[in-house]
Amino acid sequence: MIISKRLLAASLLTGTMLAGSSVMAAECADGKTLNDGRLTIATGNPAYAPWVMDDDPASGKGFEAATAYAVAGAMGFEASEVDWVRTSFDEAIQPGEKDFDFNIQQYSINADREKVIDFSAPYYTTAVAVVVKEGSSAENVEPTGSALRKLRFGAAAGTTSQTFLNDVVKPEQDLLLYDDNANVIAAISANQIDALVFDLPSALFATAVQIDGGKIVGQFPVEASIEPDNFGLLMAEGNPLKDCVDEAIASLKADGKLAEIESEWLGDGAGVPVIDLDK
Repeated sequence: MIISKRLLAASLLTGTMLAGSSVMAAECADGKTLNDGRLTIATGNPAYAPWVMDDDPASGKGFEAATAYAVAGAMGFEASEVDWVRTSFDEAIQPGEKDFDFNIQQYSINADREKVIDFSAPYYTTAVAVVVKEGSSAENVEPTGSALRKLRFGAAAGTTSQTFLNDVVKPEQDLLLYDDNANVIAAISANQIDALVFDLPSALFATAVQIDGGKIVGQFPVEASIEPDNFGLLMAEGNPLKDCVDEAIASLKADGKLAEIESEWLGDGAGVPVIDLDK
């Protein structure tokens, strides 16, 4: 049997023998990329931590940068065969030709977007996180159900955050409801509330950019979420590479690589413990 360089790379980068799903993905990708023998990946401009560290996706550091290289490896591409381009978030969602093979930029999979572009299988499912403010009475709250239930929470009325708090967290104090998330952020900044809940990506952004002294207490198990978002790699509609990308993601899930990357950059490694609702 003649083994191509790409197939050999797939086996070495994914730690598998030359059989199974990663090799199938490598074979599948041949001749289907924007530039033959290379994989062009897009991300945001700029790209923020913890998704991409120091706005440098080529470093492979950050959850999405590491995920992109893992997918590339499962498809048989070496790191030196990956090219990066930048797009705005909204630009990439527009219909038409793309200057990338896939775009990784925290795109939630939804039916409206799928009318004009294609998504891969999910590479990440969001969890719900609790945000407090340093210097407040909730700063040192433990990531347990009993401790969190004592806090005064705020939420935007009619949102999944309100539903999650009522149905899952079940705080002892009545919720303070606001018109939108901007007002919830203003409320915690002004110490009107002790805590709020956002999906983890929004919580990471809020504590990094929007809330001075914002701090994530922890994240709830994904299975506790009511309507979790699934992130997918974005591709041009009808991209023949979609099946290959899906196969690569499936192999990375099966061998635990995606879970390892998530733990490093969004879980334990990012200082976001999992909340124990039963304690």
